[in-house]
Amino acid sequence: MRGVLIDIFHRLLDRYSNQNWWPADTKDEIVIGAVLTQNTAWRNVERAIENLKRSNLCSLDGINSADIDVLKENIKPAGFFNQKASYLKNIAAFFCQHGGFDGLNRLDTARLRKMLLSVKGIGKETADSILLYVFDRPIFVVDAYTKRLLKRHGIAHEAEYDQIQRIFMENLPCDVGLFKEYHALIVRNAKEFCKTRPDCSGCPLEGLL
Repeated sequence: MRGVLIDIFHRLLDRYSNQNWWPADTKDEIVIGAVLTQNTAWRNVERAIENLKRSNLCSLDGINSADIDVLKENIKPAGFFNQKASYLKNIAAFFCQHGGFDGLNRLDTARLRKMLLSVKGIGKETADSILLYVFDRPIFVVDAYTKRLLKRHGIAHEAEYDQIQRIFMENLPCDVGLFKEYHALIVRNAKEFCKTRPDCSGCPLEGLL
């Protein structure tokens, strides 16, 4: 398994080079983007974030103090804006209540993950995205693209989130930079080839298994 996962990583890296994810100017923007990207394409998140920036709301403090109807209007491009506005309010309040990034960064990863998952609207993928990209904790983010890749290449078929995460974390070096880059490369390849309807011709993973 380890050899296959390393092979996938190097094939993707050779094709696409470093992706330098997460694409954001601040840690606040990463947290906001991690919530907004739930059940939508990243291009829609980008539009919502641009709206927030124009309204001076692209920060956790800004979201915490914003009128929720104003927030909903700004994030409409990301879809499910009623739910996501509430989720953003929840995570902004959470950071405020626990001393912001500095206060939360004092916690060990297991404790911090448990606390993030206790926030309404923050599931495993969102929590792990925040842990990896904001707090630089070595935890692998599993998304729909990751599940699709493993299923199509016969590595894992109907595995749950935790099972898939273990496959990566038990077979790869425990390295924050590697986990960030691997996740970003999977996303990139899903956009180029491993789509809902796969376009396998020319895919860097063609003939993998």
